[in-house]
Amino acid sequence: GAPPPPPPPKAPGSGHLGPAPRNSAIPVKKKKTVRLFWKEVNHYVPPTVANTSKESLWDTLRGVKFQLDTDKLEHLFESRTKEQTPKKVGEGKGKNEVIVLDAKRSNQINIGLTNLPPPRTIKQAILNMDSVAMNREGIEMILKMIPSDEEKTKIQDAQMQNPDTPLGAAEQFLLTLSSISELTARLNFWAFKLDYETMEQEVAEPLMDLKQAMEQLKNNKTLRYILATLLAIGNFLNGAQCKGFQLDYLAKVPEVKDTVHKQSLLYHLCTMVMEKFPESTDLYSEIGAVTRSSKVDFELLTVNLAKMEKQCRSSWDNLKAIAKHNMASPMKNKLTEFLKDCTERIAILKIVHRRVINRFNKLLIFTGMTPQAIKDTNINQFCKTISEFALEYRTTRERVLQQQKKKANQRERNKTRGKMITDTKNFAGKSKKEKKEEEEANALKAVLKHSAMNGEVNLNTSMEPRSRVRGKSTGDARRGSVPARGKDTDQDDNTEEIMERLVKTATNPGTRLIPRERKRARQVNRKSLRRTLKSGLSEQESKALGLSSKGNPVNI
Repeated sequence: GAPPPPPPPKAPGSGHLGPAPRNSAIPVKKKKTVRLFWKEVNHYVPPTVANTSKESLWDTLRGVKFQLDTDKLEHLFESRTKEQTPKKVGEGKGKNEVIVLDAKRSNQINIGLTNLPPPRTIKQAILNMDSVAMNREGIEMILKMIPSDEEKTKIQDAQMQNPDTPLGAAEQFLLTLSSISELTARLNFWAFKLDYETMEQEVAEPLMDLKQAMEQLKNNKTLRYILATLLAIGNFLNGAQCKGFQLDYLAKVPEVKDTVHKQSLLYHLCTMVMEKFPESTDLYSEIGAVTRSSKVDFELLTVNLAKMEKQCRSSWDNLKAIAKHNMASPMKNKLTEFLKDCTERIAILKIVHRRVINRFNKLLIFTGMTPQAIKDTNINQFCKTISEFALEYRTTRERVLQQQKKKANQRERNKTRGKMITDTKNFAGKSKKEKKEEEEANALKAVLKHSAMNGEVNLNTSMEPRSRVRGKSTGDARRGSVPARGKDTDQDDNTEEIMERLVKTATNPGTRLIPRERKRARQVNRKSLRRTLKSGLSEQESKALGLSSKGNPVNI
């Protein structure tokens, strides 16, 4: 027969039919191109009910024939990264470094390294999970710096091409991280280990506060007084006999006002509670747990509890992955014990959470809510309503107390209006003690004065009468000096006798007499006759006596 036809001419540029058979040769590239980082499919696909043949999807693609322009692809996907030329760092030192990463990524890593321990200690700190060498923030930063497969390949290729040139700081750090086995698993486990106590505290404390809040609401007497008084007021105003009301109405109590003085219903409620129940308190200071519970999002708390459980399960998987790479037995046992303890604690927290929520639902039923209303009730909103009402009640109560004190002061002022300050009880001229001492001193003076007057009378009656004789000469004075000494002796004896009587009178209060008042002369304004004659008579006096008709003073 005739010879076979010649093959068709090739298109410009070398190429091959694609996809190529499995055993065909790969065309040689002249330039370095961009790599596709995919995961190869090399495993055997067993036949299934849907696919009875042993061929996979990729086996069916062998029949697809087309011409691949390799020259064009090589031109389009040529690696445009500049050849890793040595970059000078520190012109005076003459050191060169290989830079592979782009400027943004390299700058980000270099900034992060300033907040991390020295790179030579980071690897050992991660392997030992040393919290002294690196804290939680450092772990979070390293999780963001974990190199990708492409970055690993670039750094390794650049190191092979330039064996004598050191890598840059960022490249060297990523190369160090890539040398740590199961880096992501180690960091996630370490982060969970550091965060567990905080996460547990964020779940356990709000649950404890909610439990205490329910006890405070059940046992608080002031709250019962307030609700009973408000219920009585509402039944009277509504003209109906209602058993109770939903507690969400407490938020509207400050908004209702009377039509006379424009005072709020809360003001009148507070006044009545203080009047009827003097032992009541301000309520707000007694429900601190309710206030704390009002600031917690319990829906988020439920999510955090589920997140803790999920992270604990992931930590078990991470521990299994880490244990494959020659982990020391003591450290493995330590981490295993930690995870067992966490698992038990999380299980207990779930039980506590379920019981506290059920108890809160019982409290809502206790307040009169329907099951449908309980489903729509938010825990923190319920606690917030009561806490804000208690705060308003305390503020109103303080205002009422101030007004009552002001009225009491006004009544006291009205009692003393129009009086002298010395007539009031609060006059601070002298204290009671000083007044008492002054009265006792006056009484003692009166007694002494009365006793002294009696003593002088007795003394004058007992002594001889003396006459006032003026000495005419010095000789008479000398002669009178001798008997004078005898008189002095008699006076001393009389003085002792007076003192004895004074002591007896002072010690015997029954003998005290009221002091006599001194009698005043009848003519208080009487003038001395001698002064009158010496100075002369005035005109009026002369007329009165009829001595002079002209009114001139008469001198005598």
